Amino acid sequence: MRLANWAAATDPGRRRRRNEDSYVLEPPLFAVADGMGGAQAGEVASKLAAAAVKDGAGDVEGLIQEANRRVHQRSLEDPSASGMGTTLTVASVEDGNVLIGHVGDSRAYLVRDGSLEQLTEDHSLVGELMRSGKLSVEEAEQHPQRSMITRALGTDPDVDVDVFPIEPRAGDLFLLCSDGLTTMVGDREILALVEEKRGDLQALVKALIKAANKGGGEDNITVVAFELDDAAEGGSELDETAVVAGDPDEEDTLTEADEVPVVPPPAGDTMVVSADELAAAYEQEQAVAAPRRRRRLLWRLASFLLAVALLIAIAFVLLWGLTQ
Repeated sequence: MRLANWAAATDPGRRRRRNEDSYVLEPPLFAVADGMGGAQAGEVASKLAAAAVKDGAGDVEGLIQEANRRVHQRSLEDPSASGMGTTLTVASVEDGNVLIGHVGDSRAYLVRDGSLEQLTEDHSLVGELMRSGKLSVEEAEQHPQRSMITRALGTDPDVDVDVFPIEPRAGDLFLLCSDGLTTMVGDREILALVEEKRGDLQALVKALIKAANKGGGEDNITVVAFELDDAAEGGSELDETAVVAGDPDEEDTLTEADEVPVVPPPAGDTMVVSADELAAAYEQEQAVAAPRRRRRLLWRLASFLLAVALLIAIAFVLLWGLTQ
């Protein structure tokens, strides 16, 4: 199995003045990092993580641990970067296998046989609630705390990394992306764009970013794509694509000419929560969700009783007709 094609693009989106995302397009290594923190700390964190992946050697977990060490060390040494962090999702293609390493809520997807599969689990409050059955997909999409992540690089000296292999097949397409894409574009639309642009990965990553901007562009958007083919005689590299503000194809993105003042990050900006904060947020979620659950239960009970009443009425009419 060989790398056939690859491409990447990043964009600040429609609501952010800075792009705090970074990516790595260094075959056989690919990565996406989504930084967080005040001032420019998020941008610093994601760039440090990306540089660690580019500079490092060894296994995927080792690369991510080194990235964590660099971000954490910088946050200790630089008061302006205190508390910064970043997500990091890495894919390595070696000896015909794909190894995924993951921390945070950026994602890795696999497109195979006309279907889109999310490979990574979101390390977030909403992700935890969904996995425990406390939230539906629809509720998660509108949850006010969906920006709270439970795991990130740089917040502690060591980090728990999800690492797992994927046995690839010829024609597999992998996508790595920050949540600026997935919060704006649903899985169906992502898959539809993949099918439409499959022959040109540069066009694909630009189309995905354009769709995210049209959906609102509330966060920075980064997409990395690579494709495998067992018939290739050595992949041919596609040029990196940097979708910059002012690109005619990205006319909805703010540019410097708009003279929009720099504003603090919105209330929904990504933040890392500790175990205690997660427990408190969970208790708050339970308190908020309880009335909704009671209302749903009462509605279902009322619907059930109405259905029973209708059945009794129909039975009564039938029996009355038979006796006449």
